[in-house]
Amino acid sequence: MWTRKELKQRGMNCFRLNYWKTVLIALIAVCLAGGMNGVAAVSGSSGSVAGSSFGVMHEQVEEESQLPEEIAPFAEDGYDIGLIVLLIAVFMIVFLVVLAVAFLISAFLLNPLEVGTKRFFLANLHMPAEVREVAFGYDHCYRNIVKILFFRDLCLFLWGLLFVIPGVVKAYEYRMIPYLLAEHPEMTRQEAFAASKAMMRGQKWKAFILDLSFLGWEILSVFTLGLLEVFYVSPYRSMTNAALYEALAYGSGQDNVQEVNPA
Repeated sequence: MWTRKELKQRGMNCFRLNYWKTVLIALIAVCLAGGMNGVAAVSGSSGSVAGSSFGVMHEQVEEESQLPEEIAPFAEDGYDIGLIVLLIAVFMIVFLVVLAVAFLISAFLLNPLEVGTKRFFLANLHMPAEVREVAFGYDHCYRNIVKILFFRDLCLFLWGLLFVIPGVVKAYEYRMIPYLLAEHPEMTRQEAFAASKAMMRGQKWKAFILDLSFLGWEILSVFTLGLLEVFYVSPYRSMTNAALYEALAYGSGQDNVQEVNPA
C-alpha cells in the first residue's frame, strides 16, 4: 500500500539526481498540459456557443417581436435578420474548424509527446534518464498511441459535457493510460483502458489527495512569477506521479495490470 510521503520522497530523490533534464522535460509537460487544456476549453465552450446560437435562430423563426434584446435593435433599424443569421452560422463553422484543427494537433503531435514525457519520468525513477526519451511516442507504435489517446480525449470530452464531477472522475480513471503506453505502446485500446481502470479502482480519492498536497507549492509559485513552478514544483510533481504509477503497476496494483497487459 503506497503512501503520499513515500511517493513524494522517492519523486524528490529521483528529481534531484537528474535535476536539469527533469526540469526541461517537466517544462515540456507543462506546455503540453496548457495546450490540451486550451483544446478542452474550446471544446467545452462549443456546446454553449452552439446552444445559444440555436436559441437565437429559433426565436427569430417564431416571430420578430420575440427577438433577443441584443438583436432586436438591429432589426428595428432595418438590418437584415437573414444576414445576422448568416454571420452566426459562419462564426459557428469557423469555430468548429478551429476546434477540429486543435484536436488534430493534440492527437498527432501533443499526445505522442505526452507519452514520451511519461517514458522519461518512469525511466528517471531508476537511473538518470536521457532527453531523447520524449521522442518515444513517435518511434514506437505511433498510430496506435495516437488512436488510443484520441479515444481517451474523446471520452473525457463527452463525459465533461455532462457535469464537472463525472469528467473529473473519468480523468482519474484514465490517468494511467499514457504511462501504460510508455511501457507497452503495443497495447490495444481495450487493454489500455481496462488496465488504467483496474489500477485506479479504489485509488482515485487517494490520488486526488496526492494532487491536493501540491496546492501549497502551487500557491507559493504564484509569488515567484512561476519560477518556482518551473524549477521545482512541476518536476517534483511529475516524478511523484511516475512513482504513483509504478506503485500501482508493480506494487498493490500489479495483479490488476497483469490481467490485461499483453504477455
